[in-house]
Amino acid sequence: MSWLNLSVRAEADYAEALSEALLARGALSVDMLDADADTPDEQAIFGEPGEPTSAVWQHNLVNALFESDAAVADILKECCAELGISVLPEHRIETLEESDWVRLTQAQFDPIRISDRLWIVPTWHTPTDASAINIALDPGLAFGTGSHPTTRLCLRWLDKNTQAGATVLDYGCGSGILAIAAMKLGAGSAIGVDVDAQAVQASRDNAIANQVKADFYLPDGVALKQYDVVVANILTNPLRALAPLLAGATRCGGRIVLSGILAEQAEEVMRIYGQWFDLAPPVIEDGWCCLSGVKR
Repeated sequence: MSWLNLSVRAEADYAEALSEALLARGALSVDMLDADADTPDEQAIFGEPGEPTSAVWQHNLVNALFESDAAVADILKECCAELGISVLPEHRIETLEESDWVRLTQAQFDPIRISDRLWIVPTWHTPTDASAINIALDPGLAFGTGSHPTTRLCLRWLDKNTQAGATVLDYGCGSGILAIAAMKLGAGSAIGVDVDAQAVQASRDNAIANQVKADFYLPDGVALKQYDVVVANILTNPLRALAPLLAGATRCGGRIVLSGILAEQAEEVMRIYGQWFDLAPPVIEDGWCCLSGVKR
């Protein structure tokens, strides 16, 4: 069995209405993504502190799944006519063949070697090196499996710099991978904060699976103190807005680690955080960079 997938670039003023119209005309499912993801124009809309909350992105990618015999092109034309869209938006229609999606997904995630002693291992794999520090983590609802360069960069920093007994704050914790890694690397305590309740729950579940004591909260669920290490692997826009908060949460002489930053954005982020920190040169991998520094 196969399906047809329609992908439409839709502006903010009609993206939701188009999604609803496609569902009304037989779409099996519809989702929306940021059409500017992984570019300097990527937009935060989910209530990140200091960022405006919006229902949709400025530029959206609407994906709709249909039965294989659906007249998808005609459906799109009907939806646009109903919404008063005179020119068809940029779109494409692809055939998706039936597959064993679970097996295909698992095949994409092998153990990831972060360093000589640190690995990320999906639960369906046997650790490659049983003597290493192995973090059990499966792909799920929250960002952070070790496969993205920004996560790897932060993990390598933690591997080299985590001191025994250190207190760690992981702001924008996603899957909790950085707080969990810090604890496995010898930190004394670690907490994670995320605006997404699903990410907080995923982090708690992952900590239990790794037999690590780390606490995870929504932003209004914890009163931040000052920490030896503050790590934030998010995006440049929220990093701009969060700069005073993250600087305030870092003790004098403490360390900050920032990622989710495109290489061309590094200079601007360094200017902002240079108000409080002596920053090291950026470390760059696959167009993404990690910044670190010591608070004055």
